[in-house]
Amino acid sequence: MRIDKNPDVIEKYFEDRVGLGTSFDLDIRKLVILKKRVHLYTLNGLCDSLMITEIMKELQKLNDTEKVTSKQYELIENRLSSSSVEPAKTMDEMVDQVLSGLMAVVVEGADRALIVDVRNYPGRQPEEPDTEKVVRGSRDGYVENIIVNTAITRRRIRDERLRFEIMQIGERSKTDVAIGYIKGIANPRLVHTIRKELEAIDIDGITMADKTIEEYLMKQGYNPYPLVRYTERADVASIHLLEGHVLIYIDTSPSVMITPTTYFHHVQHAEEYRQSPSVGTFVRWTRFIGIWASIFLLPFWYLFVMDPTYLPEQLSFIGPNEQSHIPLIIQLLIADLGVEFLRIAAIHTPTPLSTAMGLIAAVLIGEIAVEVGLFQSEVILYVSIVAVGTFSTPSYELSVANKMVRMFLLLCVAIFKGPGLIIGCTLYIIYLAQSKPLDAPYLWPLLPFNPKGLFNILLRRPVPGAVLRPSVVRPQDRFRQPPKN
Repeated sequence: MRIDKNPDVIEKYFEDRVGLGTSFDLDIRKLVILKKRVHLYTLNGLCDSLMITEIMKELQKLNDTEKVTSKQYELIENRLSSSSVEPAKTMDEMVDQVLSGLMAVVVEGADRALIVDVRNYPGRQPEEPDTEKVVRGSRDGYVENIIVNTAITRRRIRDERLRFEIMQIGERSKTDVAIGYIKGIANPRLVHTIRKELEAIDIDGITMADKTIEEYLMKQGYNPYPLVRYTERADVASIHLLEGHVLIYIDTSPSVMITPTTYFHHVQHAEEYRQSPSVGTFVRWTRFIGIWASIFLLPFWYLFVMDPTYLPEQLSFIGPNEQSHIPLIIQLLIADLGVEFLRIAAIHTPTPLSTAMGLIAAVLIGEIAVEVGLFQSEVILYVSIVAVGTFSTPSYELSVANKMVRMFLLLCVAIFKGPGLIIGCTLYIIYLAQSKPLDAPYLWPLLPFNPKGLFNILLRRPVPGAVLRPSVVRPQDRFRQPPKN
């Protein structure tokens, strides 16, 4: 429906379709400028009231300084003191903009409305993300405002080829979603694929923001492993842009989606690049050991307990010395789930009480459970080591997926012993290898094997030595630094 030249018709449309007069936060301000009716539509809470007041003052001055003319629309457009003023030709477009926090100015006799950017979204200031802390580095992070997030990114990459393509997704929520990439580096086919998949999303709303987008984009199904990487750090997002990745910004979400990603993207952390290459490599390998322990330590230990012949004589001390009435596999599963209970409880526990909850868990679940014979002390020891490895995993989604695989391997060992562990590990690797999110092999550079890529995964190379961009994203410009002659 095109915009009517009669403001009363537009007001009636807002009353019937949008809830003007019913919803307390939807406002209309009626003015008479040069003998023409002018209506201003705004949404309380998303608009800057001071800016609206200044605009109304400027419009009312026209009655004192200008004569009645046929060009009232142009005069009003020139007096709108805002950095962004765009025309709207349809009612749907105008309503969408008003509900997004912009102001619509309707002039009697004009078949177009003026959309003025007076947004002032409520939200917090950029601060360091709790899940991606570093010892030394920037303390700003993404927030729930997409405008702030793109601005923080542009502060780090001032390239004229940096692009942010914005669209609205959700028939009712109309959530702003932006695709971020660097033209000339990012693969155009990748950008086109992501744009096409986002435009094809047909849903009433994406109030769960990034996770909803991921499930539509990746067709994840019941795959527990994360197929995109989330980050709340602007420096992490910026370095991935420079590598040729495509980022997805979703309004109301402080997390930015990095695509495409592999398994090894989820085990890296910004701290490695805030230290010297040798220290960064040490930190990286320490984290790798923790992640591997979180997957394989319990299944291997349980195998050695079930069949001590696998152990050399020097390690014959491994395994519980006392028998228990509760099967060992049951103890392991209960203790492992108990750690997950504690992690879930910590999320829902107010910060002042979390310390007390940890002490109660250590005393009651640890010591008393062993004394009464519910758990054997060695079970608590290895489950605790595995829990530390789980917490050292940078990606929360990856740590939970690894926990599920660990339980699967434990059951394989309990049923088939040694062959079960071999078969379980083989199925695990095959399952990861067959995943190709956005046509990127999930286990690259291990499978398919890429020596240079694997070397960069195992060692944190000095920045001057990182000449090439990762080939997994198929960048247009392969060189991060000019090649030496």
